[in-house]
Amino acid sequence: MPALFLGHGSPMNAIEENEFVEGFRKIAAEIPKPSAILCVSAHWETRGTFVTAMENPPTIHDFGGFPRELFAVEYPAMGSPDLAYEAKSIITKTEVGLDDKWGLDHGAWSVIRHMYPEADIPVIQLSLDYYQNAQYHYELARELRSLREKGVLIIGSGNMVHNLRMVAWQQLNDTFGFDWAIEANEKMKHFILNDDHKSLIDYDKQGKAFDLAIPTPEHYMPLLYALAVKDQREQATLFNDKAVGGSLTMTSLKIG
Repeated sequence: MPALFLGHGSPMNAIEENEFVEGFRKIAAEIPKPSAILCVSAHWETRGTFVTAMENPPTIHDFGGFPRELFAVEYPAMGSPDLAYEAKSIITKTEVGLDDKWGLDHGAWSVIRHMYPEADIPVIQLSLDYYQNAQYHYELARELRSLREKGVLIIGSGNMVHNLRMVAWQQLNDTFGFDWAIEANEKMKHFILNDDHKSLIDYDKQGKAFDLAIPTPEHYMPLLYALAVKDQREQATLFNDKAVGGSLTMTSLKIG
């Protein structure tokens, strides 16, 4: 299977019709149908690493202040305890815990529901250990590569540029970026397309634009999970490559 990084943006993308959700649908139509999905979402941070291992993961509405319509959305995809156990078994970087409480947060279901609206593909989530650095996450993610050969679609869901404190809220739906956001996004894309993963791992050494683009790392780390499972011979293809609200980018990529 290919691997994806999806810029998920606002939770409202789950119920709105726009060019970005069209991009999610288009990419799903272009790739083989997966046997299962393993999603690394910016919205599940833990001490240690966990994987959801229940048969029926609940839809988590992990946000506030949005319309009632959004809270009514359910994404009833099955889980996959078998895939959870397999992920646990192939990761040697750390001990992986099996979780029966989390479910699917909006970093996962808000994008996957557009790709697979029938909810007919099992989905599990792998958490982000917020005590670990980028190099650690990249090395852990590399251990997941073999799952691609078994039909598992690995999705990292976050945003390459994500600074909520600087969002132009009155223009949140407008496709524009502040100068620093565009600068950081362009440099990230250059590193991605040139397989310069080291510079992306060392994101905190790339200057002021990167500092503003990544004030906290949780939305950036899922990008490293997608890149880490890339084979050297594969190409990365960009889509949904636009900024919104000044300080967010929806830039997404397909590997393979």
